[in-house]
Amino acid sequence: MPTTEQATGSVLSARELTRHYDISRGLFKPHATVRALNGVSFELGSGETLAVVGESGCGKSTLARALTLIEEPSSGSLQIAGQEVSGANKAQRKQLRRDVQMVFQNPYASLNPRQKIGDQLAEPLVINTKLSRSERRDRVQTMMEQVGLRPEHYQRYPHMFSGGQRQRIALARAMMLNPKVLIADEPTSALDVSIQAQVLNLFMDLQEQFNAGYVFISHDLAVVRHVANQVLVMYFGSPMEMGPAEQIYTHPLHPYTQVLLAATPSIRPDPSKVRVRVSGELPNPLDPPGGCVFHTRCPHATERCRAEVPVFRPLDGRWVACHYAGEVGERP
Repeated sequence: MPTTEQATGSVLSARELTRHYDISRGLFKPHATVRALNGVSFELGSGETLAVVGESGCGKSTLARALTLIEEPSSGSLQIAGQEVSGANKAQRKQLRRDVQMVFQNPYASLNPRQKIGDQLAEPLVINTKLSRSERRDRVQTMMEQVGLRPEHYQRYPHMFSGGQRQRIALARAMMLNPKVLIADEPTSALDVSIQAQVLNLFMDLQEQFNAGYVFISHDLAVVRHVANQVLVMYFGSPMEMGPAEQIYTHPLHPYTQVLLAATPSIRPDPSKVRVRVSGELPNPLDPPGGCVFHTRCPHATERCRAEVPVFRPLDGRWVACHYAGEVGERP
């Protein structure tokens, strides 16, 4: 695993986190197990951003649900601000849920269409604090100003706002309790490209102000390149590569990371950039491949890849799960 001790200032720590689902395949057929999350480990400090990237079906949203306590991990350790989640009592879990908030992908579905914006922003304060009505209103209006909303928006309904404004509202709601950790599940993918940068800048401004740790989930490496300190690349529920963002972008070691970067559009293509192409689709989750989960699509796969699961090991300043990472020659 990437770390063995609780890091100083760590607000979120995962150790070999897994989430498996038992699936019924019909009458007279044995149940199958979908391994949606397999052995994810990382440390997140205050004011830092961990970007979790990968294509659809790689386990990003499952990880988000586990980190926000929406779902219980099947195994592994999860600590929030040093508090182990698995051993927490009801009161401790309530506090932990305050400390970890989430911004969802779709700003059109994450807001109640029948409730005014001011009431929706005040709801976390009603549930979790003893503030008076006037104090809650003052807190809400302050937060609205911080995310670029005007005072008159307090009495309006969600359908009266654009997608970008709705995501600002969702972000304001998530930050109302001053959380230690914010999980952002593809918060810009449903927005026009013209306003994605504005929303990303707002995320960063609020992080600087509140010193929260961010887990920023995305399938688009270009979106998170300039906001992430660390990058975790996932495929089929398993970590492929993790390390400092600059190293991941300039010198990717895992073939899958190279595939993702090669697929990222650029107005100034780098001729020296490693080009890796793959064919096929994600494996059947009910019948996962043996060995390395990426071997069915990897152009460098060997018999060893098909038979032996690679160890997630330290190499060149990051962690990588590939038998041949770092070797010279044609291999990555």
